[in-house]
Amino acid sequence: MKPARTPRTFVAPASWGDIPKGAWYRESLEGELKPWLAKMYGFHLLKIGNLSAEINVESCAISHQVNVSLAGEPAQVRADPLHLPFEEKSIDACLLAHTLPWCTDPHRLLQEVDRVLIDDGWVVLSGFNPISLLGLSKAIPFVRRNPAVKSRMFTLMRQLDWLSLLNFEVLHYSGFRVLPWTKSGGKLLSTHLPALGCMQLIVARKRTIPLTLNPMKQSRNKPHVRQTVGATRQS
Repeated sequence: MKPARTPRTFVAPASWGDIPKGAWYRESLEGELKPWLAKMYGFHLLKIGNLSAEINVESCAISHQVNVSLAGEPAQVRADPLHLPFEEKSIDACLLAHTLPWCTDPHRLLQEVDRVLIDDGWVVLSGFNPISLLGLSKAIPFVRRNPAVKSRMFTLMRQLDWLSLLNFEVLHYSGFRVLPWTKSGGKLLSTHLPALGCMQLIVARKRTIPLTLNPMKQSRNKPHVRQTVGATRQS
């Protein structure tokens, strides 16, 4: 397995319109996201990357939304996603819509997301599936010019493993759009063969479990047994 970190430089698309059939990809992703966005609440939603900034999140109850990227018109904060300019535990939810496919160090990016998220904060990841018709297109020379095909593709299990190492609880993961070249994406095939969908979605929450016991709390919870009057300890 190739390491996730790479010295190569990837130029992310400035918008979904820069990807062939990009508008269809965005609409499909918004449809999958909608029921989960309605469950999120809090004060601050962070959209990382230009593609995340264009996702319609009207169904989300979080009113204050900030777009972060290195360049592009939708960006409200110009910053490197690998070095987010936010305090620890200051963000309620992070949306990374196809951000990992153009990231040189996905591990570092997820660590930054973990740092800025509050306890029980939400993270949403989406990307392209290497085990799909789109992933197989990497073997076709004249198709490799497509930005979606040129992007990095990580398997669903690999991304789930990254999240588990950071103590995220995965609430949902799915694949969809088995047919990348049609507007509907092959709804019937996507229903019965989601593992072959060219797009992936993961929804998770940050969980914090204490690794050390509090001795004061432990002694307080420990039952005290009184010694019977007149009883003596026998050896």
